Amino acid sequence: MSVQIVENSIEIPENIQLALEGRKITVQGPKGKIVKDFTHTKLNMVKEGNTLKLSIENPRRTEAALVGTISAHVKNMIKGVSQGWVYKMKIVFVHFPTAVKVVGKQVHIENFVGERKARIADILGDTKVTIKQEDVILEGIDIDDVSQTAANIQTRARVHKKDLRKFLDGIYVYSKE
Repeated sequence: MSVQIVENSIEIPENIQLALEGRKITVQGPKGKIVKDFTHTKLNMVKEGNTLKLSIENPRRTEAALVGTISAHVKNMIKGVSQGWVYKMKIVFVHFPTAVKVVGKQVHIENFVGERKARIADILGDTKVTIKQEDVILEGIDIDDVSQTAANIQTRARVHKKDLRKFLDGIYVYSKE
């Protein structure tokens, strides 16, 4: 009986420090530091020089797919601490002028489709939210936090109980960098 091994290796750039403690990965770079815990996996993780090797022996199909998933997470962490992530959203309104404000760790969407009460979306992690006229710009080093914050805002600015063909109001993502 042969042993099947699924493996993947990731090159670590010179200006990035990657620390591995068991299955907990810490990536530090010019923009900041990200820590992710992958102890729920059965992957073998080994750091050799400036490469990180992920492997698993005799995997099931989902465990084999997990090698690619974890390597994509680590690559996103490396890109985040070196360049950062920027999501741009557009405030769209036709019927009622919508006002968006940042209050602490929340985004308040006021006068959305004429509602008197503001809709509130949470900001996750260290995501920085800025509003410039009709644009909402989300910046951060962790893609999970930035994309989930964008999803929270877009979900809270969804039209209910109206004809969606006529009421196109909302806040939509138009650029991911």
